[in-house]
Amino acid sequence: MRMDKLELSRYIKSWGAELGFQQVGITATELAEDEAYLINWLAQGYHGEMAYMRQHGTKRSRPGDLVPGTVSVISVRMDYLPPSSQHPAQVLHDHKLAYISRYAMGRDYHKLMRHRLQKLAAKIEEHYGKFGYRCFVDSAPVLEKALARNAGLGWIGKHSNLINPKAGSWFFLGEIYTDLPLALDKPFTEQHCGSCEACIDICPTQAIVGPMQVDARRCISYLTIELRSTIPEEFRKMIGNRVYGCDDCQLICPWNKFARQTEEDDYRVRNGLDAPTLIDLFAWTEADFLSNTEGSAIRRIGYECWSRNIAVGLGNAPTTTAIMRALRTRENDPSAMVREHVAWALAQH
Repeated sequence: MRMDKLELSRYIKSWGAELGFQQVGITATELAEDEAYLINWLAQGYHGEMAYMRQHGTKRSRPGDLVPGTVSVISVRMDYLPPSSQHPAQVLHDHKLAYISRYAMGRDYHKLMRHRLQKLAAKIEEHYGKFGYRCFVDSAPVLEKALARNAGLGWIGKHSNLINPKAGSWFFLGEIYTDLPLALDKPFTEQHCGSCEACIDICPTQAIVGPMQVDARRCISYLTIELRSTIPEEFRKMIGNRVYGCDDCQLICPWNKFARQTEEDDYRVRNGLDAPTLIDLFAWTEADFLSNTEGSAIRRIGYECWSRNIAVGLGNAPTTTAIMRALRTRENDPSAMVREHVAWALAQH
C-alpha cells in the first residue's frame, strides 16, 4: 500500500539526509511574483550576454510548463566550503596568487548533485512506485533560489544568494520536479538582512545595484565565467587577482559565521587551486588546462577565457621580472583575445 503524502514527504527528507544533502524542503510551483521580478530584470538588460536567460520565456518561472504534470518541487541544498584550504582573504590580499571561487575547488557539483538527486528519485520509486520526475542542478531554466525559499531553505539575501540562518550561503541547490502531490513546507517569508548592506558595499565592481538586484554585466563572476569575449577595460583593475568567479559578497556576509565546511571528499581542493600562483597557471598549456581541470566546473570556460582571465590578474600583480617574463611568453598567443589582454597587462607595468 502506498504511503500518504505526509509520510512520503518525511521519508524523502530522511533519504535526502542519508544521501548527503544538508536540507530538503518541498514546495508547490507558484512563482508569480518571482516571474514579474525576472521579467523586469531582463528588461533592464542585467543578464548581459546570457541569452539563455530569455530563451525559455516563462518556463523558468512556471515549473508545470517546463515539465508538464509537475505539482511539487523537492528542493535540496549541499554545503561546499572545502576544508583544509587556504583562507580566501589571504589569497585575495596576495596579488601574486590567483583567486578561484571556492565552489570550484573540487569536482564539478553539477555531476555529483545530479547523481545524488537521481538516487533520491530511485529511492522514492523503490518505496512508492513509478512516478514522473526530472532532476535539475543549475542546468535548465529553473528559479532555484525562489523555489528553495518557498521550500523553507532560507531567504534571498541582498546579494541575491540564498541564506540559511544556520548555515550561511556556502551551499549548492538542486531540485526534483515531480508529479507527486507531496506535503508542502512553510516558505521562508522573513528577510533577515536588516539594514546590513555589507555585500553591496564590498562588491569590487558595484554590481549589486540594489537589494537583490545584480547587474551581471558588472559582476566578476559573469565577466570571468559567462562572458566569452573581451572583458571591458573599465572592470579589469577592479577584478584584481580573481581569475574564476568572485566570493566577496559571501565572504563579508555576517551570516556565514554559521557556514559549515563540506564533508564531501569530492569537494576538497584539487591541484592546489586554493592558492595557486598566477605565473604557474599562466604557464599551463591547453593540455595542462584540460588535465588539471578534468571533472571540474572550471573546464567549462575553456582555455582561451582561462588565459584571458589570468592575463588580467598578472596585469594587476606587483611588477616583477618574473611577471613581465610570464606575460611576454604569450605576447604572440594564437588567440587575438588573449593577445589583447596580455598587451593591456604589460601596459599596466
